[in-house]
Amino acid sequence: MKHLLPSTALALFIGIGLLPVSGTTFAANSWDKLQPDRDEVIASLNVVELLKRHHYSKPPLDDARSVIIYDSYIKLLDPSRSYFMASDIAEFDKWKTQFDDFLKSGDLNAGFTIYKRYLDRVKARLDFALAELNKGVDKMDFNTKETLLIDRKDAPWLKSTAELDDLWRKRVKDEVLRQKIAGKEPKQIQETLTKRYKNQLARLDQTRAEDIFQAYINTFAMSYDPHTNYLSPDNAENFDINMSLSLEGIGAVLQSDNDQVKVVRLVPAGPADKTKQVAPADKIIGVAQGNKEMVDVVGWRLDEVVKLIRGPKGTVVRLEVIPASNAPNDQTTKIVPITREAVKLEDQAVKKSILNLKQDGKDYKLGVIEIPAFYLDFKAFRAGDPDYKSTTRDVKKLLTELQKDKVDGVVIDLRNNGGGSLQEATELTSLFIDKGPTVLVRNADGRVDVLEDENPGAFYKGPMALLVNRLSASASEIFAGAMQDYHRALIIGGQTFGKGTVQTIQPLNHGELKLTLAKFYRVSGQSTQHQGVLPDIDYPSLIDTKEIGESALPEAMPWDTIRAAIKPAADPFKPFLAQLKSEHDARTNKDAEFVFIRDKLALAQKLMEEKTVSLNEAERRAQHADIDAKQLAMENIRRKAKGEEPLKELKKEDEDALAAAEPDKVKPEDDAYLSETGRVLLDYLKLSNQVAKK
Repeated sequence: MKHLLPSTALALFIGIGLLPVSGTTFAANSWDKLQPDRDEVIASLNVVELLKRHHYSKPPLDDARSVIIYDSYIKLLDPSRSYFMASDIAEFDKWKTQFDDFLKSGDLNAGFTIYKRYLDRVKARLDFALAELNKGVDKMDFNTKETLLIDRKDAPWLKSTAELDDLWRKRVKDEVLRQKIAGKEPKQIQETLTKRYKNQLARLDQTRAEDIFQAYINTFAMSYDPHTNYLSPDNAENFDINMSLSLEGIGAVLQSDNDQVKVVRLVPAGPADKTKQVAPADKIIGVAQGNKEMVDVVGWRLDEVVKLIRGPKGTVVRLEVIPASNAPNDQTTKIVPITREAVKLEDQAVKKSILNLKQDGKDYKLGVIEIPAFYLDFKAFRAGDPDYKSTTRDVKKLLTELQKDKVDGVVIDLRNNGGGSLQEATELTSLFIDKGPTVLVRNADGRVDVLEDENPGAFYKGPMALLVNRLSASASEIFAGAMQDYHRALIIGGQTFGKGTVQTIQPLNHGELKLTLAKFYRVSGQSTQHQGVLPDIDYPSLIDTKEIGESALPEAMPWDTIRAAIKPAADPFKPFLAQLKSEHDARTNKDAEFVFIRDKLALAQKLMEEKTVSLNEAERRAQHADIDAKQLAMENIRRKAKGEEPLKELKKEDEDALAAAEPDKVKPEDDAYLSETGRVLLDYLKLSNQVAKK
């Protein structure tokens, strides 16, 4: 693959003049004179050419893409429509279909103009917020009947400064009320919010041309798909550090979410995962080094937050987190101390256990193999070490032990497995099929490479079920898809993540471009992209698919199909699926854990539908009390069914203690999803045996 355009060709593009752009006049700010430099112009032209030649989809850079770039850029800068005015948008709209032309000619002025206007508007809003706070938090009236629209993504752009002032007066009031209800004193609230807004103002003054360039070109790159990204020189260095693990972190994938940083997923057996105190969709609002003062990171750039979180191995970082399990308006936080370390291969190693179940008056033993990641010790493998660690070798060893234990079947637990080695996903598949294709990789030129198991004979031929969830991704989906397509296992749990694309890094004269150049397909010809793997039996999930997963990402590439690599075979599960689901429903409708999860999910969905919040303290407290009462009632129904003492109140520390329970001390039978998966597998064995006898 050609990495860069020849410099002579670039020189021809650079000779084209930059188009002037007009704008409203503002008082001088530190960013007014920021302009793209020659290196950034060259890099932008390189990105245009690389995407044109090598991106998997090769969509045209035309007026239609220009609209996507424009809308995405405005949404990136002002997702809640709280900074720009209607007059700003009217002024910018004239460029809506011109960004393709600007990018092809190396003209970055429009992107810079919009961003600098955004900085002007943010400064004005922060100045206003500080002025409101200076009037005194204790003087705010929380007895009036006022509401604030919190879901503003489709709200009309405000037409005047007076309208913006009213919105921000309510926003400041809401911030104060949230903290007040969370138990903070007026003086503490005043200090916290004043410091937060002043810090954000100070950060505005630190804006560099590089920051604007990255935001603009990355928006362009991500209009192709969410995994195609421009990395500035600083971020490229961070990416290299993360890949080489030369500096340690907490083992979490993070992304920006308005003014906050959201946890997307946790690396299995990583430092954050081990705490059992951090979960996907949690919001990080503060970071502290060891015992030092907590730094408020609301409004910070993602890369800056990552720099704070990362640090030397063995040191402690404390995160202030708003749990995703909170009600939408509940800003109660918790402090989670995490010891930084590299994720050790042995911590991610597969584990086995025995699931003992009694069903229809008989005792059964099922083997459980938990696979946290698809790992391979490349160094030992390349060195020819006969004892190198790999997922497949470890699973094979555990299967041998389980067969000696004479288990009635096997459950493979892929929950929260974010993927890993493609080679291992392929080799693991080979343990359970005779031989044949395992996964298809379609390149940008349309060529399909077939990865195959060429060794005849399956190592394990017994009954099997796979337990998956929304955080089962990438290599997990390849393996689960193959097991479903070869009809080797019942797939049970939740819809998987849906990440079915392959990326490569291309160096630029200034930074790097990560671009999508291939797509995974199952042997049935179905893509794992966007849709993921759909389970045969569905479980309720507390992970919101609108928040987490490929389909939650803007401009995600679609699900599609290509020609299958295997001929369709008779599906042994299909005749029984309706009955399996019926028996599963009958059982879980009475199961305390499943009832609790379904009720909690229903409450969360109802709360998420609320678009406004009351700014009346009595009403807000009553709402919180109502939510707490419902959650307590749900918890006590569960406890009663399990023969446990009911709680008088549900405290955060109770939830934390429950989450932090050591997993090694939790019996497989006490894991509701694992236990039910075993029962579904036993249902299938009973039904298939009945048919076989007939």
